[in-house]
This record gives sequence, C-alpha cells and structure tokens, in this order.
Amino acid sequence: MTRLLLCLLLLAPASLLADEALYRLINERLSLMEQVAAHKWINALPITAPEREAFVISKAVDDGLQYGITTDSSRAFFEAQIEAAKDIQQCWFNRWETGVEPETADDLVVVVRPMLIVLGSEITARLTQNTNDKTLFNGSFSKDRSIDCLSNGARQRVFSALENITTYPDRLTQITESGRLRVGTTGDYAPFSYSSDSAVFSGIDIDLARNLADSLGVELTLVKTSWPTLMEDLDAGLFDVAMSGVSIIAARQQHAYFSAPYHIGGKSPITLCSRVDEFSSLETIDQPGVRAIVNPGGTNERFLDGKLKRATKILHQDNRTIFNEIITGNADLMITDSIEVRLQANLHPELCGSMPGETLTYQEKGYMMPKDPRLLLTVNQWLEGVRSQNLLELTFEHYLR
Repeated sequence: MTRLLLCLLLLAPASLLADEALYRLINERLSLMEQVAAHKWINALPITAPEREAFVISKAVDDGLQYGITTDSSRAFFEAQIEAAKDIQQCWFNRWETGVEPETADDLVVVVRPMLIVLGSEITARLTQNTNDKTLFNGSFSKDRSIDCLSNGARQRVFSALENITTYPDRLTQITESGRLRVGTTGDYAPFSYSSDSAVFSGIDIDLARNLADSLGVELTLVKTSWPTLMEDLDAGLFDVAMSGVSIIAARQQHAYFSAPYHIGGKSPITLCSRVDEFSSLETIDQPGVRAIVNPGGTNERFLDGKLKRATKILHQDNRTIFNEIITGNADLMITDSIEVRLQANLHPELCGSMPGETLTYQEKGYMMPKDPRLLLTVNQWLEGVRSQNLLELTFEHYLR
C-alpha cells in the first residue's frame, strides 16, 4: 500500500470505508460464480438448486437478526444476489456450449462453498453500516474489479435490494415480526438447561422458553452459549433472552435487563457424603490442600475467586461432568447453587451437601435480555402468568424429582 493511499484511507470518512468494504465483499462473492459454474458444468449439475438456495437464504435471514435486520429486506437482498449469481453461471454455460469448455474447477463443496459462507456472513455484518453510495457501488465493479458475465441489470437489482435494507425499531418488535424467539442457553447446568450433545436441550428453562415462545406466537430457536461468553454473545445480538439459570448480579445488570426473579437460592458446597463434616463451613473449606473444583466464567468461579484464599481452585471446562471429578477423587468439593446441589445429590448417592438448609450467599435468578423496556415488560408479564398458573412451581418439581 502506497503512502498516499494510506493517507487517503486515514482521511476517508468511516462511512466511506464501511461502504467500500461491503461492496468489495459483494464483488468478491459474485466473482466466485465462474468457479461455481465450472464445477457444475464439469459435473453435469444444474445451475438452479432450490434446496441449497433456500438454505442460503434461511441462514442469511437468521444471521441478519443478529444485527436487527428485518427478515423481508434480508431475504430480498440475498435473493437478488442469488439471481445475479445464477445469471453469471448461465452466461458461462452459454459460452461453453459454443466455445472452449473448462477442464478443471475448484471443488464446490470443499473449496468454494466455505468461502461463500464466510463472505455471506461478512456481508451481513456490514449491511446496517451501508450508506447506499451508488457511485461507489458501481465503481466497485468497474475496470480491474469487473466481473465477466455480470449484467448491469443484475448488478443494479443487487444495489436496489441493498437500498431497501431496514432494521427493527426494538427487540420485541423483531421477535414478533420475525416470528422467532432466540433463547441463549448453556446446556451444562441441570436442572435449568442440559444437553449431552449440544443439539437436544432439556430442563426447567427449556420448558419455560417453549412456553414463552408459544405465548408470543413465535418459533423458538435455542442458541448455544457458554458462561465465559454469555455477556459477549448477548451484546453481539446472538440471542434475545438468556434462559439458563442465570444469576442476577450487578456486573451483568450494567449491560442487560433482568426479569423479576423466578428462583431464589445461594451458593452451597457439595462433596462426598463421607466427608461432609470436613467442609461444614467456609472456614473449613478455605484451607491449604483443599481442592475446590469449578466451571469457568460464571458466578461459581467469581465466588471462589472472591472468598477462597488458601484452598486450591481446579478449573473444569465441562460442567456436565464436573461432579464425577469429586466422586473419582480428583477434587474434594464444589461450591455451586443450592438447587444444583440438591439435584446432583439426588442423582449421585455418593454426594451430599455439606451445609444442608444453609447457603453461603443470597442469590436470585432471572431471565437476561438486552435493554429493551418493552421486551422486559412482556417477559415479566409472561412470568407472572406462569407463576399464577402454578406452572413455574410444577416445572421445578418435575425436574428436581
């Protein structure tokens, strides 16, 4: 990069740089269509692939929700790109029917399609930053960056769809108008959220998430998150509501809204039943040589970091298998939420809470969401409904049994 070009880029408005980046990505994605066409030609595949096109559009629409892009405008934009892509492929097919055919092509599934997926995601991430500079857009396809077989009409249809990209005014409107409620859940915290394969989830919050989606008349989508990335994923717009036994703490409240509490408990130790007398208080736990195991990133680790000075902290990445480490002797105890102590003691006869009926902290759990007052009001109204219908209590009883 020359010094002059670098200076121009530094002086350019941020909006101009954002537009240029977006238009280059669109150009790059469409420029891959010659390779797509060559692969299809050599392998006698049709240009049109309805199932694949439907998948691409569906993924684009879902990805767009992360940035608040309306489903209709997102769908229209990617449909315009697909039509332009098919026009390019058809143009190459027409040439090869009467001219020199391609001898080789990059593999569509292994090489080209992964690049298309990455480019599609990067394009979506920049759509809301676009200022619709038509001159700059057309310039991105001129001279050395022109795409053979891309017609002016197809290019302008892509830009027209780009101009019509719109966003939802707030998260509740997005949920109701898109017909999707995206719930973030960890899948590693029974009885609230559990999954053995990151595909099928069960638990108190999973059942209640389905009920919330039904009450809103929308489809439920469960989004896998983790305790270390929970706040980052919420800020990135990956989900609308976190429902995974999330504790209400000040650090989270700075960035998010919480529903009214739906469970009250606190931290409590769990160990082998034969050793409960050894760990009957925080003082007896915080001793040299005591190994306290914990899952990273959540309130359990925060508690250990704040309270234990002499005991040894053992990080265990998978909360689903963490209690087996105590049973097999790789750790002495764990300090976790009292409801999890109760559940795990029921599941594992070897384990017992060492402070029955007591907790080391007071803790409330709630449903976490972006700072959208209308969404908060809606979730709280729904929560009050399931509480008054006794559904909340029945769901807890079901999973704790």
